[in-house]
Amino acid sequence: MTGRHAAETLIARYADGSLPDADAWSLEKHLESCASCAGRVSGAVRATAAGAVLADVRDAVLAAATPAPAEAAPQGLRDAVLAAATPAPAEAPPLRTPRLLWAAAPAVRGAWLPAVLLVALGAVLLAHVAGFSGARSLLLAVAPVVPVAGVALSYGRHADPLHELAASTPSAGLRLVLTRTAVVLAVSLPLLTLAGLVLPSPGGPGAAAWLLPGLTLTLAALALGGWLGLRTATAVTGGGWLCAVLAPALATPDGAVARHLSDQLSAYVGGAATQGGWAAAAALCAVLLAARRTAYDRLERF
Repeated sequence: MTGRHAAETLIARYADGSLPDADAWSLEKHLESCASCAGRVSGAVRATAAGAVLADVRDAVLAAATPAPAEAAPQGLRDAVLAAATPAPAEAPPLRTPRLLWAAAPAVRGAWLPAVLLVALGAVLLAHVAGFSGARSLLLAVAPVVPVAGVALSYGRHADPLHELAASTPSAGLRLVLTRTAVVLAVSLPLLTLAGLVLPSPGGPGAAAWLLPGLTLTLAALALGGWLGLRTATAVTGGGWLCAVLAPALATPDGAVARHLSDQLSAYVGGAATQGGWAAAAALCAVLLAARRTAYDRLERF
């Protein structure tokens, strides 16, 4: 695109069929709200070999629909047929709010949102009702996996009854995945961080120490999803994190799980240097995801 309109070279490649699928879908999406570009694309297509075929088809439809002279119908009928065969002018761009709600809905429905609330409330109850001193450490260990699981549960045939329809639109692919990922993060990050703030802190990382690891794991799952598929990628990243954090604490011979879990988390998410490492890893995953963005054009399309 050049500015707000499609470039001539882009339109020419679209007309002759040499434009890649991802770019063609983006152009078609732009044409929904740009009458100027729609007219230019229409003219470019008519100038190709397909233009003559389209003209023949239009003439054949008009000939079949228009009565013969001996059985001439009122002029109003012919005008109606001609009006139906003539492309209507582009309508005003539709409201973006319903489209955004349609794209984001699978990210907050189903069992995932109750699961987020269960994790947050469960940690609070463990701390203030059961008196478990390691409730915050347990929450910080589980919290980074919650948005990863939300991404897996918000995209694909298993999550969206309209997935086949959504996957065939120009808005499908990475754009749709990122929209739903943003909704997942917008819900889980404040809820779980707020839960951590109301938990007693016997030491160890703060309530927000899990945010960068959670973001990094989510981006890593998205980047791996281009190769493995989203569900497999989220299982690898989320399962790897849980094994790395929980397994050493649960395997301690002295039974002091809470203390060892706090030590593990301090090593993994505590300190400025460690957080800087997570930030660098998140940036690397984002670059890898951008480089592999075309892999999502056909991810779980069928």
